[in-house]
Amino acid sequence: MTLSTRSPRLVRGRRGLFVYLGVAYLGMWAAMSPLLLGGYHRGDAREETDALQQVCIAAAMLAPALAAVLVVRLVERGCRVRDTLALRWPGPWGRTLPSCLTAFAVPCGLTAAALALGTLAGRYPFGGVHWSGLGGWAAGAVLGMLVWLPLFFGEELGWQGYLFPRLAGDGGRRSLVRAYAATGTAFALWHLPTLLMGGQYPGRPWYVSVPAMLVSCVLILPVFTWLRLRSGSVVPAVIGHAFVSSISVGMVKEFADPTAALDPLHMGMAGWPGWIATGAFVAFLALTGRLRPSFHARRGIGELPAAPMDVRPGQTARSR
Repeated sequence: MTLSTRSPRLVRGRRGLFVYLGVAYLGMWAAMSPLLLGGYHRGDAREETDALQQVCIAAAMLAPALAAVLVVRLVERGCRVRDTLALRWPGPWGRTLPSCLTAFAVPCGLTAAALALGTLAGRYPFGGVHWSGLGGWAAGAVLGMLVWLPLFFGEELGWQGYLFPRLAGDGGRRSLVRAYAATGTAFALWHLPTLLMGGQYPGRPWYVSVPAMLVSCVLILPVFTWLRLRSGSVVPAVIGHAFVSSISVGMVKEFADPTAALDPLHMGMAGWPGWIATGAFVAFLALTGRLRPSFHARRGIGELPAAPMDVRPGQTARSR
């Protein structure tokens, strides 16, 4: 009698997904508990974070990576963490710098398009470009992004390094659609504690901010995934995410009338102008096949690591 190895591997793979999501979500709630218990609520988009808030945010950002490493080490086993989570420089070496620059330029272009759309619609209070101080502001913004950059590995090692490849499965059309939608949704709902405190959409109730965050994350996630697929590395996704969460937000403030109120729901990447700009770019990526791992695998890069649940009988994870 021949024993099938498929079912146990599927069970182990599903268990890994549940463990990953459990640790990532619990880590987020635990990290944000001091602010939640203290009754913190953000009421102004221009409000800066204090020391306690920065510590809580940093701890929360590390949770997805911790969850991914624990699952790879203790649940899936037999896999090298760096290879499984694509924790390597973009390759080949001649593409390393272009891949990183693309991860910087694309979110910058999308943010500029979103600000332009908001301005044309009369919802973004554009205050003009102050060329004399623009260089200093840009240098400071890039430096601030680089300081926070290591923490964004904490998020993307989880979402792009672990979760998306597991959900993508065999790379078929249905699997990919499910993976993009499910990963984007999980990514958005992971932010629930901050949304309840007005983090991304200050002044908005949860029943407005949560759906808005769902739209934002489901749209931006394919961009991060494309950066990861085309380079075979999670590093460009980290850079892209860091830009969207830091410099992009800074651009909204820098180019706005300093006396005007800012509403993220109507400006920048987190609002409907950003949804239009990002949606158009994602549509281009989808129509040209660039959101499929096979598109990049044909060029010798970007192939997603096989999940342990897909290992065939008689084949070990290391032998792949």
